[in-house]
Amino acid sequence: MALSKVNFNSMNVTPAASKAIKFNSSNNGLETGDIGGSLVLLSTQTASSSSTISFTSGIDSTYKEYLFKFINIHQATDDKYLGVQFDTGTNTNYNQTITSTTFRAYHDEADSGTALEYRTGNDQAQGTAFQKLTAGGTVGNDNDQAASGYLHIFNPSSSVFVKHFICRSNASHNGDYTTDFFAAGYFNTTTALTRVQFKMLSGNIDAGDICLYGIK
Repeated sequence: MALSKVNFNSMNVTPAASKAIKFNSSNNGLETGDIGGSLVLLSTQTASSSSTISFTSGIDSTYKEYLFKFINIHQATDDKYLGVQFDTGTNTNYNQTITSTTFRAYHDEADSGTALEYRTGNDQAQGTAFQKLTAGGTVGNDNDQAASGYLHIFNPSSSVFVKHFICRSNASHNGDYTTDFFAAGYFNTTTALTRVQFKMLSGNIDAGDICLYGIK
């Protein structure tokens, strides 16, 4: 079979911001189109001795997947967890029912302690508490200690299915460990989730950024 070649000089596709080049609907030419899986930054909040960080808009049926990135979350109080909860409509109780599973790996600076283990104290079985997003002990508040990671929430506007989530984070443990933490589960509701709140389970978030993205 002969190999068909395209003359580069014969292609004239006008570039467009946040667009990719793709085959047209007839598969006989090229055009610009949406980039599959691209991130759209919707909002960013920066903590400053904040008791909570809440996103009360931007989570709707526009996207089937949303991504939160929490970056250098530094807490005011030593030895505490970062947590998250969602709510529906205009409610601000942040007490949706969660079933989740968690595990962690850790390694200390002295090279004297390591583990990979399931964390029964960080999961929930139809609980309504804030879901822990950091673990392995907890995050320290030394000047150089913080936690970073991401949280995916899938199709939060569905009126049919429960709302699945996945989280991964790394934190500087207050005992000078690095802790790699995984959490996943679902919010057991078929009502659309519309808002979210992050907080330390005790004390304030001294500094750090949380960014909300929609995923095309």
